[in-house]
Amino acid sequence: MEQTKFQPKSLTDLFFSFTILALQGFGGVLAIVQRELVEKKRWLTSEEFVEEWAVAQIMPGPNVVNLSMMVGNRFFGLRGALVALAGMLTFPLIILLCLALIYSHFADNLMVAGALRGMSSVTAGMIIATGLRLLVTLKHHPLGPRVCLMLSALCFCAVALFRLPLVLVLLGLGGVSCVWVFRRLGV
Repeated sequence: MEQTKFQPKSLTDLFFSFTILALQGFGGVLAIVQRELVEKKRWLTSEEFVEEWAVAQIMPGPNVVNLSMMVGNRFFGLRGALVALAGMLTFPLIILLCLALIYSHFADNLMVAGALRGMSSVTAGMIIATGLRLLVTLKHHPLGPRVCLMLSALCFCAVALFRLPLVLVLLGLGGVSCVWVFRRLGV
């Protein structure tokens, strides 16, 4: 079942949509971006989100910023990409600068350190939940769910257990995966 797709009403809508997304995320906004762009705003289907997210991850820079520019470009071209980028960065940058000033006065406080550790745990949980929600898109992947999950497990083991550099693991497994997909698609 294909979900109905919409698009931003204007560049202003695009700017404030990405500003609101950026302001909701602490330590990562993947879960929030997926929910907003796919489930609420319906600017992208789940499959499109996964494809765009994959491309955003291999580009240099923060993944969600790359994704925002790709979405902005999809609907409004270069102007949309720049507006989405501005939406992702303007207000969070202002808030970050203010928080840095405040943090410099309270950095030694144990409660502040504990609160920051707690936020990182919540963020990890949100990312895991998003990954689980996106598992259904593997049904449509050329390699199928089993192979995709096997490659994910190999990546996890290589990085978490064997402490291999992520860049090498991604180049190796990513290269093998790309060749495998191209062969399956007959490209």
